[in-house]
Amino acid sequence: VRLQLPRPHLRQAVQTMCVCVCIYTCVPEMCVFIYGIIYKISSRKSRAELMFFSTPTATDKVALLIGNLSYQNHPQLRAPMVDVYDLTNLLRQLNFKVVSLLDLTESEMRNAVDEFLLLLHKGVYGLLYYAGHGYENYGNSFMVPVDAPNPYRSANCLCVQSILKLMQEKETGLNVFLLDMCRKRNVHDDTTPNVVLKVTANIVFGYATCPDAEAFELNSSGFTNGVFIKFLKKRLLEDEKITVLLDRVAEDMGQFDPTKGKQALEIRSSLSERRALTDPVLPSGCWDEAQARNLQWAKAHELPESMCLNFEGGVQIKLGFAAEFSNVLVIYTSIVRKPVDISSCQAYVTNFTPELDVDPKEMNRVTPEETGSYLLSKNLPQHCLYTRLSSLQKLREQLVFTVCLQCTYAAMEEPVDWTMEVNIGKPLIARLDLHRPPRRSSCLQTCLMPHSPSHSPCHSPGAEQIQQYPCCFPSQLSGTYLGVESCELPHGSHSTFYGGSPHSDSALYHRYREADADEGPPFLASLTRVNIPIEASDDIEELQSSFIHCLQVHNRH
Repeated sequence: VRLQLPRPHLRQAVQTMCVCVCIYTCVPEMCVFIYGIIYKISSRKSRAELMFFSTPTATDKVALLIGNLSYQNHPQLRAPMVDVYDLTNLLRQLNFKVVSLLDLTESEMRNAVDEFLLLLHKGVYGLLYYAGHGYENYGNSFMVPVDAPNPYRSANCLCVQSILKLMQEKETGLNVFLLDMCRKRNVHDDTTPNVVLKVTANIVFGYATCPDAEAFELNSSGFTNGVFIKFLKKRLLEDEKITVLLDRVAEDMGQFDPTKGKQALEIRSSLSERRALTDPVLPSGCWDEAQARNLQWAKAHELPESMCLNFEGGVQIKLGFAAEFSNVLVIYTSIVRKPVDISSCQAYVTNFTPELDVDPKEMNRVTPEETGSYLLSKNLPQHCLYTRLSSLQKLREQLVFTVCLQCTYAAMEEPVDWTMEVNIGKPLIARLDLHRPPRRSSCLQTCLMPHSPSHSPCHSPGAEQIQQYPCCFPSQLSGTYLGVESCELPHGSHSTFYGGSPHSDSALYHRYREADADEGPPFLASLTRVNIPIEASDDIEELQSSFIHCLQVHNRH
């Protein structure tokens, strides 16, 4: 029972309720007993009891995570895939409903934000994480889609403050933005959205870097986190006010030699209560509305059911599915049963729609890593053939493909082939049709209203609304890390960054070539699906000294 009453009134109400219950159940002898227990409990001044009645709660917790890495017209990135994957797993432990998406175009990003907004309502904790190219003009932050032209302007990008405005209209309990991108000025864009924000005491911005600075990812022969998530993931499960948690992350980042003086976490907050990502969920309002929102989220995360296919000749094949992200599906096949007169048989999948752009060389592989699925490999069954399908948001029709079976009989030299067509509908995020043109009521309307900066009623939460934390760090590392399994820096890596301004591409590219002229810049390679194995290392001190003199950069802009 949660009553918005002063403490003495609350105690009196609970006591009266217990007495009424006891009288109603005709157990008067229990009345005095229960009354005394309630009085003793309500009289205690323990910290635990005070926290029970004073801890803020969320009516729900929803997170949208976007990682853009395979850019069409700009340097490609590596870390966003690992960052989104690690953050997804951590937020799920905090009871967030998480939508995790990779490599979205402009229309897909706008539609994803629209679907995210449908899950928000009064009291919900909303969290938006973005990793990719970005920039900041006049206090407004812009996220760059993978299909953005070169150069791009605000009309080609999504304005974070415009999304905040739409979240405020939902009367959310907490709005958290974690922006893992650069904040350099875009000299090709002299406009800014006309975003008028409400004054609300529930906004937190965690910028991976300071204004007019870059955000780094650690570029190596293997997958690693960006610098921001590298330290955030060690703190995210702590039961602390979100601004306190981010302060500790800033302190940790300040001790990291490779980016010291180059990247510093900035926190902006208007938070007036002790709101934490660990706050419990206490649903309120109409039950039917809550169910509708839950179904909306579940619809985007519905996996096809595993199935057994029976072929002629008595062979049975198992077809299984796993989700790596909300728009990435892994299909695996295995032989469940084969007659004794068949010496060998193999099952594989083929004939996928061209919309998914599946590389035949990465289909039906013996290990998940060969398909590019390094993050999910530990959770998949062994002794199967694996196929990874990315960009499910582009799927316009139901997903239909062919399962082929090739068998060799002991009494025959030539193999025998059978095929079977399988329809698994629209899996995962494909159900939401993010490929459609953005709705008129979407964030598109608030993202395309240029005006002079001097006439902007409000850009990002300013000094009168938001407390801005300085970009400086204590010399001592404080707090305790939480052990979370993830990818660390491999030995011998070097660092790159996401962001900057379009005019700086040439100089940064030359800096890279001076250090690695033999191998060439990895971000210019074709990385539609990045196929680099994860490597892990816990020897941070050795890695720091190894990296300190070999930081190289490319832009997220």
